[in-house]
Amino acid sequence: MGNTSIVQQIEEAVRSIRAVYSLEPRIGIVLGSGLGNLAQEIVAEKEIAYTDIPHFPVSTVEGHQGKLIFGTLNGVPVAVLSGRFHYYEGYSPQQVVFPIRVLKFLGVETLLLSNAAGGMNARFHVGDLMIIHDHISFFIVNPLLGRNESQLGPRFPDMSEPYSKALIQKAKAIAGRLNIPLHEGVYAGVTGPTFETRAEYKFLHLAGGDAVGMSTVQEVIAARHVGMSVFAISVITDLGIREEDNIITHEEVLAAAAAAEPKLTALFKGLVAEL
Repeated sequence: MGNTSIVQQIEEAVRSIRAVYSLEPRIGIVLGSGLGNLAQEIVAEKEIAYTDIPHFPVSTVEGHQGKLIFGTLNGVPVAVLSGRFHYYEGYSPQQVVFPIRVLKFLGVETLLLSNAAGGMNARFHVGDLMIIHDHISFFIVNPLLGRNESQLGPRFPDMSEPYSKALIQKAKAIAGRLNIPLHEGVYAGVTGPTFETRAEYKFLHLAGGDAVGMSTVQEVIAARHVGMSVFAISVITDLGIREEDNIITHEEVLAAAAAAEPKLTALFKGLVAEL
């Protein structure tokens, strides 16, 4: 994907989508590992396979479906990316964020993200939810490297509030009403695909991270670049901070994410209703 024509590629993808679905949802949702069941709560009006959208990458990871779903959640129109792309799959950072930019051109103003993450905060347990209120992006490749497209956003985007404080307050209020316990913390983005070594967990925690994962950060950078408001939440699917033998498998991550999903679904439904 050459940077020179990235806006044209976005416009081609948008034209192709608009040919089959013309409404403009204002809310976009990205579903991460093992979190695809939220899609079943959506009253779908149109589903488009990523393979049918020009310039879209194709998801290769187990637990990711690979389709764009238009419909309503709690009666509110939404566009849902069921399955996301990761740098570790061999995609360029620009390919990873391409669907996020397409959402913006489709009319999306608020982006809700979910992911599976490893807990580094000693207070966290498997299955907990953590609102991301900030991130550390030093360990990933920035998707805005290269020529800046001024039609997308500024050369040097401000990142003082990558995650909307207003949306975080709303989510906390909803979680309070629904008796859903929530943590709040900093997400350290890494490339993967290896899970972290013990020394890396220790280092990332010392650097200020409460949870660590292989997605989301590039998407948030691109979303803020194009002026979207962002809310993101991690399901803590494993704990990298334990000292005993701690071998993590992708299967365990998917199982923990699936168990936590009802809480996440309730939170997203509540949030969407208030936007």
